[in-house]
Amino acid sequence: MLEISIRKAINRLTNKLASNVNFTRLECEALLDMFVKFDGKKPFGKLDRMKFREILHHAFKMTDDVMIDRIFRVFDGDFDGGVNAQEWVMGLSIFLRGTLEEKIKFAFDVYDLNSDGRITREEMFQLLKYSLVKQPTDEDPDEGIRELVEMAFKRLDMDHDGRLNYTDFQQAVEDNALLLEILGQCFPNEEVATAFLSTFQEIKVPESICYIKPAKSFTSSTIA
Repeated sequence: MLEISIRKAINRLTNKLASNVNFTRLECEALLDMFVKFDGKKPFGKLDRMKFREILHHAFKMTDDVMIDRIFRVFDGDFDGGVNAQEWVMGLSIFLRGTLEEKIKFAFDVYDLNSDGRITREEMFQLLKYSLVKQPTDEDPDEGIRELVEMAFKRLDMDHDGRLNYTDFQQAVEDNALLLEILGQCFPNEEVATAFLSTFQEIKVPESICYIKPAKSFTSSTIA
């Protein structure tokens, strides 16, 4: 049983978060209880990169460590190198229960490797390099990736100005939601998300929640 001081801290943070996330009060408390067990600090500490990676591996079946590290950076809202209890709940609110608008912003931030407000061809290349399923017959896999980068860039650069900013990405995904994870999986699939949420009390899922089925691999047919 959690100590009284930890329970009070959970209640205070739940009061702060409940009206600002896509979870009920009971779900917020359950996620904070979980955080305390993962973190092991009293009342709250932080999840470091390795612990966060372990959680996404086991709880959400995500295996791309490069993408997980990017997700960690987005969860870590104050950029202090750790995910605190508030960031944990707020991040999961979008990760598991986000609207399409929330998920577009989250995905863009994951893909914007240097956080400068735009996604360059080189950033696309780095993301696709680790997300693509490599074929043993590929003589020059980098060349194939660069071709996919050009295809993706043309698909996403909605105003054709040679720069991919948030507005471009938002418009492209609103036109075709399957483009949300075009540069790599940054959300759990519906089955995994539902299984994770089922550990809490049964609560009706709002209709606005966006689930996108990720492609098993990223190929030219995904982008075309």
